[in-house]
Amino acid sequence: MSVFATLVVQLAGLLDPVFAASATAAAIVLFTMLVRVAMHPLTRAAVRGEKARAALAPQLAALRSTYGRPKDADRLQKAVLELHAEAKVPPLAGCLPMLVQLPVFFVMYQIFSSSRIGGEVNELLGQKLGAAPLGARWFDALGEGGAFGAQGLVFLGLFAAIAAVATWTFLRARRRTADAVVAIPATPGMQGLTRVLPLLTFGTLVTAAVVPLAAGLYLLTTTAWTAVERAWLYRDRPTTTAG
Repeated sequence: MSVFATLVVQLAGLLDPVFAASATAAAIVLFTMLVRVAMHPLTRAAVRGEKARAALAPQLAALRSTYGRPKDADRLQKAVLELHAEAKVPPLAGCLPMLVQLPVFFVMYQIFSSSRIGGEVNELLGQKLGAAPLGARWFDALGEGGAFGAQGLVFLGLFAAIAAVATWTFLRARRRTADAVVAIPATPGMQGLTRVLPLLTFGTLVTAAVVPLAAGLYLLTTTAWTAVERAWLYRDRPTTTAG
């Protein structure tokens, strides 16, 4: 945590002439963007894997049709693994970038939740975005003037921005999963998955309501980056049109 805290402090010092009292908040946004730039090669590899896995959809549908009976479950699993191995496509393509981010988010959460870092007083807790301390949570803001108080408005602005990103991601995810249903209509459970999976994008909004403001800024920045990055990486993907 000391290393991360030092990086945030140094970035805040560089940004202070421009952002003044909100320099630490700007440093968190910049720090998150630097993390995502470093992760971009992993994301590109994950997207290539997702595209390759999507190309296997007809073969997977055929396997499910062949081994659709409950007693053939083991044979189906073996056949699916063999198909992925033959095509050199990881079955869980796309998960690695998300897993790499978890430790970074956890450290950011700890930095703005701990009163001491490396045996010294954590001065980052006193930094603010507007009227809200970066270590404060939404429930703290509710006790300091309510939802529309000075601190509450900062959190409402954060929630509105996260909701906007989640809505855009939801619409794109719903369209992609709907295309998958058109492509492989015989896949069991796909209709239910189409309705449920895109809604998971709003989980970030729930998380931001219970973590420190600094962690909420990290979530906003990384989800916005993900939305734009994936839209760009999937820009050449054809859209299936239902007749």
